Amino acid sequence: MTYAKLERFDFILKQLERDGKIIVANIADALQVAPETIRRDFDELEQQHLLSRVHGGAIKYTNVRNEPVFLRKLQMQKEAKRQIARMAAKRICDGDTIAIDTGTTTVHMADFLLAVDDITVVTNSIAAAIQFNLAIEERRMTGKVILLGGTANPKQSSVAGAMTLEMLDNMNFDKTFLSCGGISEGIVYDYDLDESLISKKMLKHSKVSYLLADATKINGKSFFQICHLDECTEILCESTCPLEWQAYEEKWTVCNGGKS
Repeated sequence: MTYAKLERFDFILKQLERDGKIIVANIADALQVAPETIRRDFDELEQQHLLSRVHGGAIKYTNVRNEPVFLRKLQMQKEAKRQIARMAAKRICDGDTIAIDTGTTTVHMADFLLAVDDITVVTNSIAAAIQFNLAIEERRMTGKVILLGGTANPKQSSVAGAMTLEMLDNMNFDKTFLSCGGISEGIVYDYDLDESLISKKMLKHSKVSYLLADATKINGKSFFQICHLDECTEILCESTCPLEWQAYEEKWTVCNGGKS
């Protein structure tokens, strides 16, 4: 049976009223539609203040002022971040061992995986670990997710610290996917010292690296230097390469593949 959008909305809201929290995978199974369809439904219902998105599902509407910092940041430039994450997900191949740092762009990558096998995901992002585990549960990928140990940072939904860095010293990656706080004069920056050290270590231990940066990061300088743009294999952004940055144009990929 095929359900129209309004019928799906009605079903979603009734389930939410009954259970208090609903899961994308369960609703998709019940309505016999793709999980991505339900995610779009949740996004639209959230815009109408009829529910609040959480990782993997939704809860009854909560005023944004009461949301955790990470969830508020997740909503900023959301469409651009998802366009970039969609392109980044295409870089993941069967058998890859990948590192994912913490960020509100890298966290979306798992949403766009489809039919990739034997992937090992290593991350210090609690939020990303949840999303990649969901991709395994929904059978959009096979493999395993390794959440690095360390000191938890609730504001970033991440872990960091000496233990995290020590674990990374024993690992090597095919590909690393990095977020950032800003890019200025060929230097990639981040706001948090501990987490930027982890991104730096992931980059050092990886064959190939991808920088995921929405346009608001261009000409932005923050606290700590992660790397030089030359160290990144590819830069993924929804905007074109600035004219004054033509030295990096060959590395620059514009991610504008439509709405997600």
